[in-house]
Amino acid sequence: MDQKVGLGEIVRPLLDWYAVRSRTLPFRSDPTPYHVWLSEIMLQQTRVEAALPYYRRFLEVLPTIADLAAADEQTLFKLWEGLGYYSRARNLQKCAKIVVERFGGELPADYDELLKLPGIGPYTAGAIGSIAFSLPVAAVDGNVLRVLSRLRADPEDILLPATRRRVTAELCAVMPPDSGSFNQALMELGALVCLPNGAPKCGECPLSALCRAHALGREEDFPQKIKKAARRVEERTILVLFHRGRVAIRRRPDRGLLAGLWELPSLPGRLTPQQAAERLPLLAGAVLSSLPQAKHVFSHVEWHMAGIRAELAARPDDPTLVFVTPQELTDRYALPSAFRAYADPIREKPSD
Repeated sequence: MDQKVGLGEIVRPLLDWYAVRSRTLPFRSDPTPYHVWLSEIMLQQTRVEAALPYYRRFLEVLPTIADLAAADEQTLFKLWEGLGYYSRARNLQKCAKIVVERFGGELPADYDELLKLPGIGPYTAGAIGSIAFSLPVAAVDGNVLRVLSRLRADPEDILLPATRRRVTAELCAVMPPDSGSFNQALMELGALVCLPNGAPKCGECPLSALCRAHALGREEDFPQKIKKAARRVEERTILVLFHRGRVAIRRRPDRGLLAGLWELPSLPGRLTPQQAAERLPLLAGAVLSSLPQAKHVFSHVEWHMAGIRAELAARPDDPTLVFVTPQELTDRYALPSAFRAYADPIREKPSD
């Protein structure tokens, strides 16, 4: 199959396969623009199975775009807690406020207008436009790029913006009237059959007879990507500071990693309790113990963490620290998943 032609041949096999094999998901059963938008933002960097409880809970609390626009930040972040990438939640609300002000609380049925909204790029605009409004636009994500790279044994680097733009244009040229199902079929094929990081399930693929990589026996040679730079490693010591049954949290700076979110206090480096006490005066007289080590991977940095639990002799005179009960930490405050190894035991522990 030639690399740059023939995509029209995949339309019917894909739609027939999708009609039988597609998963039943709430945002497919009720594909309102808000539901499609919310699901697509949640599914960035998150598996469907992991995102579904968040999706349902989010809509229970904020069932409309107007509700999202009016929500306080703490409620928003609590609903998002565990999904990571909190800038996505901020952009959701920023976008919702604009939609309420400019479009009466309803997302516009226009691809170019969608692209102007915060947090909505070409893929998300294509997904909303095709699934919710049946616009003849493509929605090209990593799953779609992988499927087409293998289908055509395409040597182009799929991480290059030029590759994504080319594939988007080629798909738009063969887009059927049921554009939403076609786009979702490509995504579904990549999620369930044409798998990343291992052998694809070619025996289950409706496009196997058309697939050039399969004909060559080179499925795992595609897609090709430029090797990413190694992540930077930062060592941190997480402090779980208790005083009279309450634990200390604080807000991170408004800029940088995890900007403006609540966190457990920390110190640079992986320290022993004795080293931490020598560095931090508020630990004077505290009962200290070591906690297990943990690791958290961000997109460009890894935290390698040690943990120290401290029962403080006195409440420190530090206005940046807020002491909350374990129940309050569970009910009201959202901590990024980077702190999960140390926050989850606190939440499971009743107040003293």
